[in-house]
Amino acid sequence: MVIVNDGYQDNWQGEYALLFANSGVRLAGIIVKDSTLWPQLSDNLAGWQSMVAAAKASGMANAPDPIASTGAPLVRPADGTIESTQPNDSDGAHLIIQASQQYSLPYRPLVVAFGTRLTDVADAYLLDPTVPSRVVVVASLGSGATDGGTMGFPNGDLDPWADWIVAQKFRYVQASAYYDDSADLPSSRIGELPNNAFGTWMSSKQSYITSQVMLWGPTGDDQVSVLASALPAFVLATEKEGASGPSSTVPALGPGGTGAVWLVTSSDGAVASSRLWQMLLNPSTFGP
Repeated sequence: MVIVNDGYQDNWQGEYALLFANSGVRLAGIIVKDSTLWPQLSDNLAGWQSMVAAAKASGMANAPDPIASTGAPLVRPADGTIESTQPNDSDGAHLIIQASQQYSLPYRPLVVAFGTRLTDVADAYLLDPTVPSRVVVVASLGSGATDGGTMGFPNGDLDPWADWIVAQKFRYVQASAYYDDSADLPSSRIGELPNNAFGTWMSSKQSYITSQVMLWGPTGDDQVSVLASALPAFVLATEKEGASGPSSTVPALGPGGTGAVWLVTSSDGAVASSRLWQMLLNPSTFGP
């Protein structure tokens, strides 16, 4: 798995990914972006670096160093053809290409799990059209219901042309089944966190995540992309859809569209929280 995100404060994507990486899932890379919501790439990268440093200081061996990846949202070309799109040639795209070549197998593709715009994996396709044969894209993105959805807010509105490229060229799973992730670490359980740097790191984020859920509701829990990939019991309902477009707006998902899209419409937050604490309280998570 490779994870891609912008801000580090408002979600548990990185923490879940690092914990799963020390519980049997290979984490092959962490790509850090900027966005309109989190515009300072240097600050975003510093936060992710601090998270990984806390993991390593706590004995978590499988914690790859994050990389920064620049590149503006992709622009739809005048002829409307995906292959005419000008690529960014971003560092994140190159990491995805390299990781897919190194780790993907015919029966086990590389998962690229997003909590931000899909720019870098679309860019990877523009640089290497064979990438979709080795990659499945899973994104915390947009909205979904039993009769379809959109690739819009959250995250999908940040690069609509990249959305279209991914929906048409990749095996794409849109995890639009958000849950109240303040329940993952309620204030009543802070004292149960591991007495190490990683526990301290998670404690430092708890109040901010709770405040964001109160402000925006359960739409910032970017970890649903990781959970939908690594924890099968988390997913309760899916729909097979296609994407309709392209246009200047975000693609719509529904039965009349094209592409290979699975839309996750329902999830079990209690299963996620239970697995989180199982990993946190397992001493082997933090070394032999």
